[in-house]
Formats: sequence, C-alpha cells, structure tokens
Amino acid sequence: MSTLTRQTLTHLDWLEAEAIHILREVAGQCSNPVLLFSGGKDSICMLRLAEKAFRPGRFPFPLMHIDTGHNYREVIDFRDKRAAELGERLIVRSVEDSMARGTVVLKTPDESRNKHQSVTLLEAIEEFGFNACIGGARRDEEKARAKERIMSFRDEFGQWDPKNQRPELWNLYNARSHKGENIRAFPISNWTELDVWQYIEREQLELPSIYFAHVRPVVRKNGLLQPVTDVTPAKPGDVVENVQVRFRTVGDITCTAPVESDADTVAKILLETATTTITERGATRMDDQTSDASMEQRKKEGYF
Repeated sequence: MSTLTRQTLTHLDWLEAEAIHILREVAGQCSNPVLLFSGGKDSICMLRLAEKAFRPGRFPFPLMHIDTGHNYREVIDFRDKRAAELGERLIVRSVEDSMARGTVVLKTPDESRNKHQSVTLLEAIEEFGFNACIGGARRDEEKARAKERIMSFRDEFGQWDPKNQRPELWNLYNARSHKGENIRAFPISNWTELDVWQYIEREQLELPSIYFAHVRPVVRKNGLLQPVTDVTPAKPGDVVENVQVRFRTVGDITCTAPVESDADTVAKILLETATTTITERGATRMDDQTSDASMEQRKKEGYF
C-alpha cells in the first residue's frame, strides 16, 4: 500500500485493511486453517473481518472454540447464535472431554481449567489436521503477547519459542509449515482495546450482554471482583456484595473478573476505555497474577 493511499485512510480503515490482508494470506498459504471463535469481543471483530475478506463466499475455514466447561452462559449462547446466523461450521471441543480421556488431570476438583485448554487445543489440531489457527489475541493485552509475531510458528509439539521467530518486514508474512507444525495467526495483534471498541461502534456489532453494566453478586479478593456463581461459590467468611459491573474480557469463570462500571452503552465503554490506566488483563485476569511469566509459560506449552 502506498504512502499516499495510507494517508487517505482513517486509523480504523488501516487496521481493518491490514487484518483482512493477513486473513487472506493465511487462507492462501495454509491448506487447512481454522478461526478460533469464543463469542468474546475480539473474536466477534474477527468474524466481521472474515466477512469483509471472503463474503459473499463461505469462509475458507471453520470456526472452533475450546470450551473449558466453565464459560459464562451468555457468551456460549451468543457464540452458537452468531455461528448459526453466519451459516458457518462451528467445532466445539471441551476440556471436559480431555479430562474424560485422562489427558487432562486436575490437581484439585476446583482447579481452574483455563491453562488446560492448551491440551484440548493441541488434540483438536491433531484431530482435524489444522496447520493454522487464527486468533484474536492483541499485543497490548499482556507482555508475552507483545513478544509474539503476527504469524507465530509452533513446532510439532505445539510449543512456541520466543527466541525462534520469523522476521516480518514490510507486511510480508510467512505462514508456511512442515507436516505436524502449525501457525498461530493474529490479524488484530496491533490493535488496542480502544481500537476494538471503536470498531465495534463503527460496525455496530452485537455483543453478549455481560459486556455492559449489570448488577452481579461478587466477592472482593486480591484487588479483583470474583463473581459468585455455581462454579465459584462464596466461601465461609466471604462478604458477598451486589455490585454494578461489566466485563472487559470474557473467559473461564474461575479466572475472569468483572470491573465496577456503569457503562451500559458502547459510547460509555469507549469513554471508560480511553481514560483507564489499567490494562485489560491486569484488571480482570486472576490467572495472570501468579507471576509476570504466567502467560509466557502457558504460550510455550501451546496456549493461544
């Protein structure tokens, strides 16, 4: 794209064009890709980008979600509804299936299943022979994700080596891999949380209701709000409060916390996002608080 052309585009136009280019590169270079779709805001944006890249034809890949079995019902219902509206194939594989096979063993019954998604993902990649997984991860979310290339190479064991990555110069991407290896592609890697919400506003994208302010029972723990649910019940001594909250990100109930908010529209969320000083995962993810290297270690083991 020439400098003149780039200057005539808005910031969102440029991000959209880059993401569409990456999606088409994956479709062109990889024989059997899959688009990871959880029903969360980033993957919702990914669906719109795929529509713009490939419609009126069908997507050149199915959709897939790795479900821990402990995801928010509102998000799972939205996931199924959106896939049906698009008429695209949705593959769901569950950590519970891996537990039944014995490939995932929890240390305790209440251990978070979130990190074990890596095992189920690798099993699904082997089952279907996928050689590229397209995800909605962004560099601004977390330090380890900031290190990762847009085309992230994974070896035959699904592992990522941050010291062994391919150069990406002048928007030229290498998605080729040998049998058994695969690529994780991140078309919106350069987007920020604010970019995502601005794109949602511009494209008028529908979202699961939990992204907007609502009253929910929570317990305050370690500076975060832990939702009180059947999966995460209040423990003796916990003080349960009914607080108006919204979710900045969605995932496994055991490790995804809401934030206090009265933002019940996209416009209000945009204002909050523009003025916050805490990163999305820093404000919401209990599983990243064990150490600064938590995410990087999980990614080395095959995580998204």
